[in-house]
Amino acid sequence: MSLAQRSDDSLFVSLPSEAPVSDAGLTALNHALEAATPAEIIGEAARTVGPGKLALVSSFGTESAVLLAFMAEVDPSIPVVFLDTGWLFEETLAYRDTLTRQLGLRDVRTLLPDAARLAEMDAERDLWFSDPDACCRIRKVEPLARALKGFDGWLNGRKRYQGGLRASIPVVERDGTRLKFNPLANLDRADVDAAHARFNLPAHPLVAKGFASVGCMPCTSRASAEEGRAGRWAGRAKTECGIHTLLNTIEN
Repeated sequence: MSLAQRSDDSLFVSLPSEAPVSDAGLTALNHALEAATPAEIIGEAARTVGPGKLALVSSFGTESAVLLAFMAEVDPSIPVVFLDTGWLFEETLAYRDTLTRQLGLRDVRTLLPDAARLAEMDAERDLWFSDPDACCRIRKVEPLARALKGFDGWLNGRKRYQGGLRASIPVVERDGTRLKFNPLANLDRADVDAAHARFNLPAHPLVAKGFASVGCMPCTSRASAEEGRAGRWAGRAKTECGIHTLLNTIEN
């Protein structure tokens, strides 16, 4: 496994045709991709898992645009999975539509929670307050588990500089039987800002209103860029919705 030079002077990662599933294969894949660009990682993710087997999961939040732009540069037909929890800001839905048009995304799939589960677990729409973990589970984790069936790999936009559980994420990791790729893992905030400018990406509408990180309305509060995700589930020990911590326990 190695980084090789193409005739156009850009780099690509030379990988085996089959997806690496052994621990040794995963370690070697991470070693090969650690210094690769986001576009190179996305391209190799698509090749590694095979045609039609890669998806990108996006919240269309304040830091979502850069990953989507890199993906569109590689292949705008890669499916984009978007979870509409029923609690999203109208500005987020509008931002989804804006980026879809600007980037020429060809397959954005908006998913809703299961109506029967909502009726059973959250008929009064107050689960976010009494049990936010359960709310995230039925509105995000379970719908995503269903949506990713049939895919062998998925892309997400986590970065190490976001801290917490994200501070040491690898470029690629195992997610049950699936591979999860983190193309922006080794970028710093300046890199993300530079890519945002290079692609001429619009900001999420709520950034101008003081929101550095945006999720569902009841669990999102204003926070500065320096505070970042501190505006999510403020005042609680919760820092993740469960997509990156519970998904494979539901599927496998």
